[in-house]
Amino acid sequence: MKATVSWQQALTFSGQTESGYQQTMDGNGEAISPMESVLLAVGACSSIDVVDILKKRRLTVHDCECDLTAERAEQPPRVFTAIHAHYKVKGDNLSDKDVDRAVALSAEKYCSVMLMLKGNVNITTSYQIM
Repeated sequence: MKATVSWQQALTFSGQTESGYQQTMDGNGEAISPMESVLLAVGACSSIDVVDILKKRRLTVHDCECDLTAERAEQPPRVFTAIHAHYKVKGDNLSDKDVDRAVALSAEKYCSVMLMLKGNVNITTSYQIM
């Protein structure tokens, strides 16, 4: 996997992935910040897992939303100290057991972004069946 980040102006940078996708990031609030990108990556990566796990169990999923809350260190470097991911999953005949298992498998085994942060960030999860 490769990517290139190029300075545009002031504190604005453009990132391009090897697969051709682009994202603008900024340190002055003009675009998504790098830390916001990391937080979104946690939610996207784990939500992909949750939906995929449920679908592999032949369950019907209509919607999955992940609300994320993060805490950061007070002093530089202002790393994440805690992240909470709350999944709101809607589908046909979903049980607590099904969703709980999917969320746990993502957080403990499959979500590469969460696992990369493990040991440095206190990551917690919860879910709600809609």
